[in-house]
Formats: sequence, C-alpha cells, structure tokens
Amino acid sequence: MSGTIKVLNVAEKPSVAKSVSAILSRNQGLRVRDGRSRFNKIFEFNYSIRGQPCHMLFTSVTGHLMELEFEDRFRKWHSCDPADLYHAPVRKFVPEDKVGIKRTLEEEARRCQWLVLWLDCDREGENITFEVIDVCRAVNPHLTIRRARFSALIEREIHHAMQNLVDPNPWFSDAVDARQEIDLRIGASFTRFQTMLLRDKFVIDSATDDRNLVLSYGPCQFPTLGFVVERYWEVQSHEPEEFWTINCSHRSDEGVATFNWMRGHLFDHTCAVIVYEMCVQEPTATVTKVRNQEKLKYPPYPLSTIELEKRASRYFRMSSEHTMKVAEDLYQAGFVSYPRTETDCFSSRTDLHAIVQEQKEHPEWGSYAQRLLDPGTGLWRNPGSGGHDDKAHPPIHPTKFSTGERGWSQDHHKLYELVVRHFLACVSQPAVGAETTVEIDIAGELFSASGRIILERNYLDVYRYESWGGSMIPTYTVGQQFVPTSLTLDMGVTRPPPLLSEADLLSCMDKAGIGTDATMHDHIKKLLDRFYATKDSNTRFSPTNLGEALVMGYDDMGYELWKPNLRSMMEFDMKEVSVGNKSRDEVLATCLQQMKACFLDARLNKVKLLEAMAVFFERSNRAVGGDNHTAGEVVRQCGLCQESSMVLKKNLDGNFMVGCLGFPQCRNAIWLPGSVLEATVTSNICSSCNPGPVYLIQFKFRQLEIPPGFNANHLGCIGGCDDTLKQLIEICGTGSRMSARGRGPTTTSSNVQRSSNRQGACLYCQQMGHSSNDCPSQFSGSRNSRSRTNSQNGMF
Repeated sequence: MSGTIKVLNVAEKPSVAKSVSAILSRNQGLRVRDGRSRFNKIFEFNYSIRGQPCHMLFTSVTGHLMELEFEDRFRKWHSCDPADLYHAPVRKFVPEDKVGIKRTLEEEARRCQWLVLWLDCDREGENITFEVIDVCRAVNPHLTIRRARFSALIEREIHHAMQNLVDPNPWFSDAVDARQEIDLRIGASFTRFQTMLLRDKFVIDSATDDRNLVLSYGPCQFPTLGFVVERYWEVQSHEPEEFWTINCSHRSDEGVATFNWMRGHLFDHTCAVIVYEMCVQEPTATVTKVRNQEKLKYPPYPLSTIELEKRASRYFRMSSEHTMKVAEDLYQAGFVSYPRTETDCFSSRTDLHAIVQEQKEHPEWGSYAQRLLDPGTGLWRNPGSGGHDDKAHPPIHPTKFSTGERGWSQDHHKLYELVVRHFLACVSQPAVGAETTVEIDIAGELFSASGRIILERNYLDVYRYESWGGSMIPTYTVGQQFVPTSLTLDMGVTRPPPLLSEADLLSCMDKAGIGTDATMHDHIKKLLDRFYATKDSNTRFSPTNLGEALVMGYDDMGYELWKPNLRSMMEFDMKEVSVGNKSRDEVLATCLQQMKACFLDARLNKVKLLEAMAVFFERSNRAVGGDNHTAGEVVRQCGLCQESSMVLKKNLDGNFMVGCLGFPQCRNAIWLPGSVLEATVTSNICSSCNPGPVYLIQFKFRQLEIPPGFNANHLGCIGGCDDTLKQLIEICGTGSRMSARGRGPTTTSSNVQRSSNRQGACLYCQQMGHSSNDCPSQFSGSRNSRSRTNSQNGMF
C-alpha cells in the first residue's frame, strides 16, 4: 500500500461507527473485525481524502472514555471533612468496564498516521474527543489529529465532513472539564454533608432501604427542584378571594356578542353593586369604537432541543428524557439531524428546498410539501430566527423520508411527524385573520367584544398541533345604540397558578440558564429518581416531603442555594470558557471559592435543615454502624491510622467522644468530660495544634457537674492545647466513667471490649488495687491521671 496512509477513525457510539463506515465505503470492500471490547467493532475500508489514498480503520467508544474522581484516600465518605473536597486532588481515569476500548485504541493508534475524531459535535463530544486523543497520543505522539464536523448521518453530510476536516476545539473541552470538576466537588461535599446529617436522624418514608439512602445534591438538580417547590408554595399559600364582574351580552339577527367589562373585576362588593346598579338604571349601550384589522399568526421558529422537549411534552405528554431517547434513535438511523442543539435559525447555506423536496411523496403531508414548492401558491416563506446559534449544529429537521419503519414505536412515529411538520411550518407563510373589536359605553362603564375569522390558514394546514380559534360577532357602527339582552353582576374566586408542567419547568430552566440543551432532561429525571418530586398524569410536578424539607432548610438558612442565581453564573462562566474569554483554572478557582463559603455557612446553620426535616419526618432512634455511635462531624484527621477522620460522636447513653471513622480497624478515641451536655463542631480552627486543621468544639457543660470557677460554655480544642478541657477531664472524668456512675452501661462493641480487657482496672491510672472513684490522681492532679486511650492519641 505504497503512498497510502492509515487513518484511525473514532465515533462516539458503535452504531455511528457502523453508519459512517457504510456511507464512506458505500458498502464496497467493507470488512469487520472484533476489537478488545466485544461491543465496539472495527470496520476497515479504503477511501480517498482530498486525493490522498487512505486505509480507514473505524471504531468507537461508548460515551465518555474517562471518569473524574477524587484520589482514593478521599473517596470514602468518612475519610475526610467534606469541606476538604473543594481542594482534594482529583484524577481522570479509564474505568474498568472501558479498559477494552482503551486497549483497542492503543493497538490501532500505534500503526496509524492519522487520527480522525467523529464524536458528537457539541461540548460534551469535544471533551470525549480529547479523552481519545490523550489515550492515542500516549502510544503514538506523532499522530496527525483531525476532527470531522457533521450534523446528520446522511451521505452529503458525512462526505462533506470527511473532505473538510478541522482541528479539535480545546475551549469546548475545557468548559466541560470545568463543569465536571465543579459539579463533582460541590455535589460530593453537599451530598455527604446532608446525607450524614439527616439520614439516620429521621425515618424517611421515601426510602425502601433508608440505611443506604443518599440525599444527593447537584448544582443543577437543586435549582430545578427549587422551581418545583417555589410554585408549589405559591399554590399552597394562595388564599381564594371573591371578586365581582359585570357581564353583558347582546343578541341580534346576526348572532350573539359577549362584552367583557374593561375594568376586569372589583374585589369590593359594595363598589361593584353601586356600579352595576348605575348600569341597570341606564342600560342603553352606545357603540364608541369599532376597529377592524388584519392579524397574523406566525409559524414557530426552527426547532431547538428545548422546544422539541417542550412541544413533545405538551402535544404527546412525553417526558423530556424519553423524548431525547427517541430523538437519538431517529438521529442514529439517519432520519433527523443531530437532536442536541441550541440553534433556532437556519444558515443561508442550508438547502431548505431540498429538504422539502424529500417529503413530496408522503401520504399525509406530501401534498402540502408540493404546494410549498410551487411558486404560484405564494406559500413559501424563509424561516424566521429565534436568535440562538450554537455554531455547532443546525435546528432539528428531517434528513430522510419515511412513512414509518419496522421497529418504530408510536412515539417514534409521533416525534418524526412532529419534526417534519414543524420544519414544513417554519418555511410557510403565517396564518391571516380579520379581527373586529367593538367597544360600548353603558352609564360611563366601558365594555368590549371581539371576533375573528381566518382568511388564510397557510402553515396551520400542516401544523395540526396549533389552532387559532375565534368567532364571528354581529356588525356594529359607531354611535349605534342598543339595550343589552343580559346584564349581570357575577361573582368569581381567584385561583392559584397551576403546578409547573414539564414544559413550564424546561422554560424556567432555559430562562435561568440551568443546565444545557443536552442535560436539562437529565436533571428533571434525577428529581424523580431520587424522590425529590413527583409528576402526575398531566405532567405537572409536586415536591415530595423530602424535596420540600431540603429546600425549606436551605431557605431558612438565608442562603438561596435552591435558587438559580449561583448556577446561572457558573453556566455563564463555562460558556465564556467555551469561547476562549476565560480560562478553565480561572473559572474553577472563582466558583469553588464561592461555593466552599456557602458550604461552610450551611454547615454552621445545619440546625435549620434539622428543623425543616422535623416538620415532615419522625425522629429516628436508630444508631449508625456496628459501634452504636451516631454519625458525627469531622474534628481532625486521625493521627493513628492517618487514613480516616476523627469525628464528634454521641453514644446512646448520652456521652460524647471523638472517635476514628475507621473503627473497628482503627480504635483511636478521645473520651470527653462526662459533664458535657451539648457539643458542636465549629468552623474555627485551632492555631496551635498540628497536624491541622483541628476544628474547635463548642461545649456546654452541666453546671452542677463542674467545679466552681468553670464556665458552663466553653469553646475548646481536643488537640492537646486546651488546659481547661484537660482539667475538667481530670476532675470530672470522661464519658466512659460517667457510665459507671449511674447513667447505665453502654452496649457498644468497643466498650464491651474495653471492659473485658481492663476489668478491675482504674479508668484513670489503669492500675489495679483501687476503684476509679478512689484514684489518688483525682486529688493530686497528676498529669499521669489521663486515661491510656487519650495518652495514646497524643491529644492530652
């Protein structure tokens, strides 16, 4: 194969690799062999790129090749303070289930000169592009890297892309890297915080196995939940209010006209009665204005992803997640263009007539397509622009004719029909109507009536999802007088706004910049999957008790974490990265600094979350783990195992301790004074103790159980520098001693082991021959009186 170069082509999905290979090879000389992954075949054929003979190898990945995760020592939930996750080291790696794909890429890349990327042409696809580049360049740094840009799996698009290869866009990839890291750090920190805080304190009825329940937090998911809860609160807080309005109608030989009171309505019944009686006393109506005008109803703009999801929800009650799945099926089969696009305007280079031409033979809308192409009908109109262009893909449009395929579900038929009818509508003339408005005066009060007739249906003939209702009204002339057929004072009641439908929720997210066209449906699905919200048969959303409690808790803190503002700013910054106006590192630093401050404040105000949960759920008496300690807050890193964190815990008998989360493998523990009534970890860090950080604890002691001269409230450190805490432990004893003084023995495995190993030994000096209550060290104040557990920790 002298003069022939080997080209490795990589698509985002196996089906795309198969389709593109079939198009480029024209199914001639196409050979297929297995790769290291049995799902990702390798297609081989010959092709020519701008006159250069090429031997093409075409394989695929399956979505993202790599995952972003914290380094191992931070991955366990109890391994660190969640606040540390904002700066903990992260790494990108190929997960075990995709190692076969990685090996295929490495083996094929070693013997190729070119690498051509056929990943989806959006930000996410560009990020996967660079994941593939990293793997291939690691084994062959001399590869020539090129990118194919296409929007439909049809011949003209694919051949054009192959002959007009471009460079990959690192800015798009950087924007995704920034989003992934921001979402990982924020999501993991808040998820760990609220799960460990709430899961075991309440009986959460939404959980089948509430010991494994994860109360997840997502930077996009939570504002989405916020929209649902906010509307729900509006509905719940609505107080019906009576109002009164005057209705007037007039019947003539030409029909009936219904006149609406131009004041609308009044909430004051007395005023409404006075005005009504004035009209009844002088009921003659005088026509003051007659206005006839032409009205246009314009066709929709070209179809973007969000509009597709909204319209499928309204017209077919299809969820946004299901809509995208069906649209992806149609795209991969070559029937519609790429379904993830923000663009709602066609480029001047798009051959719109050719797209219509393909639909001429369809039994339902073929005749309309023929009328569109006939210049004599005047039906054609270049489509309007919605003002959005993502510079990557055109609006969603049909790319191949079909009257229905074997294997299509009803939803495939419906969505394909919507795409075709929408496209035909957006290249059509608007509907034309004649509207008449009549205003009358009765005793100084103004009323109006209007009627409409459709003169030319135009795009409405094909876009059956929309109508333009109206009715004829009798003919009136200015100055004409008549006595109304009916004149009534009617009472009404104000109604709350409806719950958000899926189309409403998508509109809220789009307007606030929450998520992207490719991810919005996924955020909505997560709300349902995690039982934060439910959706009824009318596709309207309500929060569950759990969803409402979480939003209420954060709302009571004063931090609007459930509002869209913070995420909107992040999305804006990531868009700036994608166009090269900001760097990835700059955006990461700003966003994470801001969100860490929010996290620390939320943790300080955690009582608000607990109070909100208590409104909806019963308290739980369940203990956590085998050591029967409730989950606590991180105080410091364990100095013994140096792997897990030391956390503040409370035993079932009410005693406080600071213990290692690595229990039972690590038994490091610090028993606190038995006189502690309350203890809370603060965000204050000790300036003396190392290695840090060591967080200070706010103690409240039982006044009757501490000696005179000691304050009942004390901000203390367990790191070894706090003389007050040391003295109280020596004088009052530790929590384990308090158990022996009558609070009832604990039943924890650690305490059982301690008592069996040290039976008869003094709890302070660990010597035999005297009881703990008679220990001389209690009176001498010797520093050797500390318990062996604490001295081994090096804390006191």
